[in-house]
Parts: sequence; structure tokens; C-alpha cells
Amino acid sequence: MSKTLAIFQKEMKHFFYSPIAYIVIAAFTIIAGIFFYLYLSSFVEAAFMDMIRSQQYRMPPQKFNVNLQLIRPYFWNTALISLFVLPLVTMRLYSEEKKSKTVELLYTSPLTVSQIVLGKFFAGVVFYIVMLVPTMFFMGLLFAYGNPELGPVLSGYLGLILLGSAFISGGLFISSLTENQIIAAIGGFGLALVLWIIGWAANYSGPGLASVLNYLSIINHFEDFAQGVIDTKHVFYYLLFSTFGIYLTMKSVESTRWRAS
Repeated sequence: MSKTLAIFQKEMKHFFYSPIAYIVIAAFTIIAGIFFYLYLSSFVEAAFMDMIRSQQYRMPPQKFNVNLQLIRPYFWNTALISLFVLPLVTMRLYSEEKKSKTVELLYTSPLTVSQIVLGKFFAGVVFYIVMLVPTMFFMGLLFAYGNPELGPVLSGYLGLILLGSAFISGGLFISSLTENQIIAAIGGFGLALVLWIIGWAANYSGPGLASVLNYLSIINHFEDFAQGVIDTKHVFYYLLFSTFGIYLTMKSVESTRWRAS
């Protein structure tokens, strides 16, 4: 465990010693903030117009659901932003070590492959959580000036962390295959995109294949989290996906380590 922690600490230092990490966090926060502002403005405008209509025509005002009309689409868009941003996080986890030849030091050190891979994976997940922290300020504004439900917010962030973990495990595997960070980023994005849109093919498939494609679709399992529902089958899917990505990375590293020895 201590050796895994050492790898984790090394990777976190690499993240925050680089200006790219701060640029990624800033860009992620700004884009998420723009979406939040747009949804909030639309929600406030709709509520204001409804209030005017109700006073003008002496009708009871409509009930606006902040969870359905603001929080849910906000989390969906945050998940979409993560699809584009997380490959930039995972692209350097292994490819940079290969390019700088420091990976050979890892292979000759008294570290197991699992310790190396898990240390890098957890560093990626924690960095993603750090990226999400500034966006919690937006939710704080809702609680300060409104009355949203806490459940959908907590489940939404849990879903984002699980979704991000799955993206990171896949991106880590792609990064272990190449020493070119650009290729690692494109490959990680391509893999995440395929897993995102694979459910669309279910609309043009037979019932048996459609159910398989819908289950494999990484975004289909996020829908319940965005609605405030924590279903164990979705939690299991993300944990299984992350475990499988870590397993593939270990096999890739073992193969490279064997060829280098």
C-alpha cells in the first residue's frame, strides 16, 4: 500500500507542477460555469414570465422543478465536458514516462505492476475530483438562493466520479500503449466517444443486440444518477468497467516490461 501511495504522490506532484493542470482545471470550470449560467438564466426567465402571466390572467403559477430543469441537464453537460477533458489528463500518465525513458526506472524498481497502475489510476481519479470541486460552488449558489433537493446533487456528483473513473481507466490503458501524448489523448477520446454513442446503435438493432449495446453504453448508466437515483447495477457497471480498464493496463505494462527485460 505504501508503494502505491508513493506512485500516487509522484503523479499528483507531476500534475500540479505543470501549468497544464491549472489550465485544464480553469477551462473545465469556465465551460461548466457557462452551461450553469445558461441553464440558470433560462430557468429564472421561465419562472419570471410565468409569474407575470399568472398575475395578468389571474391563474395559479406553474410549478417549476429546479432538479429536473436545471440540475439534471447541468450534470449531463458536465459529463459531456468530462468526455473531452479527461483524455488530456490521462494522456501523460504512461506515455510521458515512455518518452522520457523514466518508465525503465519503474520497471527496475521493487514495485509490482499493480502498484504502479493503481497509483497512477487513483492519481487520475483524485485529480478529476479536484476538477469537480470548483463546480460545487455553482450548486452552493442554488442552495444559498433557492431550495433544491440535496439528493440529486449528491447522486449527480457520485455519478460523475464513477463515470470519470471509467474514462480514466480506459485512457490509462491507451496511454500505456504509446509514448506519444497526442496519440494517447486522441485514442483516449476515441474510446470514450465510442462508449458514449454505442447506445445510439441500439435504435437500429434487434432486441437482443440492442440490450447489449444499451448496457455497454457508458452514458446510459449515468441517467439515473443525474435524476437523483443511485442504482447498484449502475454502480457495479462503472466499478466493473474501471476494474477491466485497470486489468488491461496491467497486462499492457507487463507485456512492455517483459520485452524490456
